[in-house]
Amino acid sequence: MTETVVSYARSPLEQLEPSRFWHTFSDMNKVVQGPKFVVSEAQGVWLWDDNGDRYLDGTASLWYCNVGHGRAEIADAVHRQLGRLDAYAVYGDFANAPALELSERLASHAPVADPRVILTCGGGEAIDSAAKVARQYWAVRGRPERVHLISRTGGYHGLNGFGTSIIGMDRFRTGYGPLVTDTSVVAHDSIEELEAEILRVGPERVAAFFAEPVIGAGGVYAPGPDYFARVAALCEYYGILFVVDSVICGFARLGNWFGIERWGVRPDMIVFAKGVTSGYLPLGGVIVSGAVAEPFWNEPGHPLHHGTTYAGHPTCCAAALANLDILEREDLFTASREIEVQLDSAVRTLATHPMVREVRSGVGVMAAVELTEEALAAGITTAEIFQESRARGVVLRAVPTALLISPPLVIAWEQIEHLVSTLRASLDAVAQRHVD
Repeated sequence: MTETVVSYARSPLEQLEPSRFWHTFSDMNKVVQGPKFVVSEAQGVWLWDDNGDRYLDGTASLWYCNVGHGRAEIADAVHRQLGRLDAYAVYGDFANAPALELSERLASHAPVADPRVILTCGGGEAIDSAAKVARQYWAVRGRPERVHLISRTGGYHGLNGFGTSIIGMDRFRTGYGPLVTDTSVVAHDSIEELEAEILRVGPERVAAFFAEPVIGAGGVYAPGPDYFARVAALCEYYGILFVVDSVICGFARLGNWFGIERWGVRPDMIVFAKGVTSGYLPLGGVIVSGAVAEPFWNEPGHPLHHGTTYAGHPTCCAAALANLDILEREDLFTASREIEVQLDSAVRTLATHPMVREVRSGVGVMAAVELTEEALAAGITTAEIFQESRARGVVLRAVPTALLISPPLVIAWEQIEHLVSTLRASLDAVAQRHVD
């Protein structure tokens, strides 16, 4: 496959005037000093910038474009819904047909007993919703002291109030002053540490435990084979709500609906977003077990004073329904399991590269390529490798010590090979530059 070398000429947009757009997750002092990467078109697994150069989307944007870019079915569903009912709030007893249909459809696939569905605009809002439901559940059960939330190192739970407070990466928690109190973080792979923390806090004070099926943005860490079975048993023993954050892992990225099914457990709540619409429109939510919903649904006087303006947005729900149609019609669940094996076999060839300390892959269509301590100590950064790879026509994601891969689920074998060979060439080029 021919590689496209990116031109760094100023784009037509940038020739007008300096941009006033504040890029998140960025050092704006650096961003304003160079040309911007302006994505102008996308189709399947490919992106084009505003210079017309093509790139392989090795991250499905931010883990979410599961069905690939440019699906006419989703655009058509959005257009039809906009022409019928563009938007309307779902507070009180208000509803709309797409929100009702989507809730039923998600509930029918969820590994949760007697599920109910809260809709939000994205994963961060959904995490906050789950945290507030967990705390209020215990309050209405007469146990208002059960407010403590436990999460895991490396866990990413969005950057809203509760999400920032339970995130498992310190760099996202600093500089904001006091966060939500009564939270703590334990090692992502240690049942013993989780139980010790429950006992330290006091089981009678712990409301919920949050965990991703596979830690995604924190570096792609899969659980041990019996980890979640032991977590579920531990939470049941101490009466703690088990909340699964499937924002990254859901909707076929792990070969099933919500990711957690691979370990055969039934959590009390599942948080979802991203792949539910493949990112075409923003939508997220929480699937809540009937047991947790029971006092709110079946007992008077317990309103949940929580919600968001655009929750249950009919056009976003229409996009989700069309996206789910594609997932099922094209059986991207089976395709995902096949791609998982292909990606694993390809990316593991990088394990012998002198700059690579570890490759993590094999559970879901996601992988991490971790740099050696020697490479990092020599001043090589993942950002530098990211830039080199993008200059060669492949977009990956850089975190402090690793490059992350999570392509759309419609990627072909030859495109996987192109992605991995480009990453290898990028590693070589950066290594050579530091030698020179």
